[in-house]
Amino acid sequence: MSQKILVINGPNLNLLGTREKEKYGNISLGDIKNKCEIHSKKIGIQVEFKQSNVEGEIVNFIQETRKNYHGIIINAGGYTHTSVAILDALLAVKKPTIELHITNIYKREDFRHKSLISKAASGIICGLGVDGYIMALNGIKKIIDNEN
Repeated sequence: MSQKILVINGPNLNLLGTREKEKYGNISLGDIKNKCEIHSKKIGIQVEFKQSNVEGEIVNFIQETRKNYHGIIINAGGYTHTSVAILDALLAVKKPTIELHITNIYKREDFRHKSLISKAASGIICGLGVDGYIMALNGIKKIIDNEN
């Protein structure tokens, strides 16, 4: 059975390609999804993308992973720094999780230097641009393979 990974994208990531291009570049979330789908086939996993600007929906996405997914990649956007609810959901489902950020959160505003969700993460990728999504797919596959 192929490993199934859920990639969760938080608030404002639906605006990639049009927002703050100096930080996030020109690539859209749809383009990232397409790249990840192509790469996931090469490495033998299934990937599903979800995005929401609503914290509770993100919590629901995480909870849905309990039965149907082997791991989570999450770019929680601004909720990274504020959401105890997302942290609690990640801790509750106990799935291998990669926390992902397109920019280097440690080179940005001070409030972005603290991630509430890192405690639930198996690994963290930040500052490597949209290529971080491909790195996260490789990383989550390796983590899951090593657990089996």
